[in-house]
Amino acid sequence: MTLNRRDDGHDWQPQTFMARLPEDARRELLALARPGRHDAGELLMMQGDMTDHVLVLGSVRDAGSSACAKISSILADGTEGLLGIRVSGDVVGETAAIRGTARSATVTCCSPVRVHALTRDAFLGFLDRNPVAWRALICVAFGRLDVANRRQLDFAAFSVAIRLARVLVELVERHGFRSANGHELGVQLSQVELGRLIGAREDAVGRAMQQLKRDGLAVPHYCGTTVTDLDGLRGLARLA
Repeated sequence: MTLNRRDDGHDWQPQTFMARLPEDARRELLALARPGRHDAGELLMMQGDMTDHVLVLGSVRDAGSSACAKISSILADGTEGLLGIRVSGDVVGETAAIRGTARSATVTCCSPVRVHALTRDAFLGFLDRNPVAWRALICVAFGRLDVANRRQLDFAAFSVAIRLARVLVELVERHGFRSANGHELGVQLSQVELGRLIGAREDAVGRAMQQLKRDGLAVPHYCGTTVTDLDGLRGLARLA
């Protein structure tokens, strides 16, 4: 899978909010706020904050890859849960803007990110002027709900190795691209972060990753993970 080069010069990843909009609507939305750059490690939103702006994520040209931000939440026992990742073309913060509630999660840049920060009124006005945008936002929300439900079912039904295989396949199919050695995930996630996605401890993820490596399915490296046999990984993940 490769990024989608649009006529407006941005690389919007498939299935994101921006990728679902027609060209004129994308241009109108981006014109509502000047873009700014945020580097890896910067916080874009904090759980519990009573802010209501909406962010549109995009690629930074000199970074050479998609934008990537992680959505995390502090659980009742103080541990961090990784709820998902957002990439070029995604919007974040729309739930608080629409519902008028506090931020439910923290958003952290995992790579350089180009951000259009829209006021609540500007974003809601755009949606009201563009019914197609409301439909796009609903489709994205339902897609995220499907992912969350699937992860819950996976936790109950599968071992750590199978859960890891399933999330790696999902990442490749949603964000990945071909490389000389197989498929890259398209986003850089550590084994700790992969563990948070599938509800597993770091040591358990490490053992599962070594199993995938022994079986010739995936190889971890300092930038993330390379899937070396996507069909074989789908078979292990029971997605073939």
